[in-house]
Amino acid sequence: MKWDRRFRILGLTLMLLVGVSCSAGDNPMEPQVAQPIEQPAYLLGDLLGVVGETVGGVVDLAGGIVSGLLKITGLLTCQEQQYAVTYQTVGSQGGTIRIGKHYLVIPRGALRQNVRIKAEQMTGPTNSVRFSPEGLQFQKQAVLALNYQNCQNVEVPKAVVYTTEQLKVLEILKSLDLLRARIITAPIDHFSRYAIAY
Repeated sequence: MKWDRRFRILGLTLMLLVGVSCSAGDNPMEPQVAQPIEQPAYLLGDLLGVVGETVGGVVDLAGGIVSGLLKITGLLTCQEQQYAVTYQTVGSQGGTIRIGKHYLVIPRGALRQNVRIKAEQMTGPTNSVRFSPEGLQFQKQAVLALNYQNCQNVEVPKAVVYTTEQLKVLEILKSLDLLRARIITAPIDHFSRYAIAY
């Protein structure tokens, strides 16, 4: 069945992301330079397809919830995460950028030329990331995966939100909330600052 295959591939991709996040033993005080992680094109394509095709409704599958039009109450309250910064050049071949416990997967063909990307895990009362150059537009949507294991236990659907620097919500993104893994993913088409809302 078409959906079963896609959800299995989505689950495998997310397990790979979680596994990689648990394998680093770097000094938290050093600036981090992430190495590109090769993602099989078919996994990324299926991941983007699943997110793109299921948006607009609410689906509960293997502990995940896809949020469509969600009325937000506020930003998710979390134990403060350490500031982390990653610099990485990504080109037309795509790549994966790791920022602390969060990831950005840029598919092949999303960028036309090499771009030096600065990815920051921001400190504060909520999990937030910022990407620059600000406003960079993708030809194909990238997928942002935000980890919220350090946040309060909120059982209601959550969503990735596009915010100002003062964390004012500008847009609610259609998101896949993987409750058991405590990771939320959303397709993004430009760089800015993002956080988790509920």
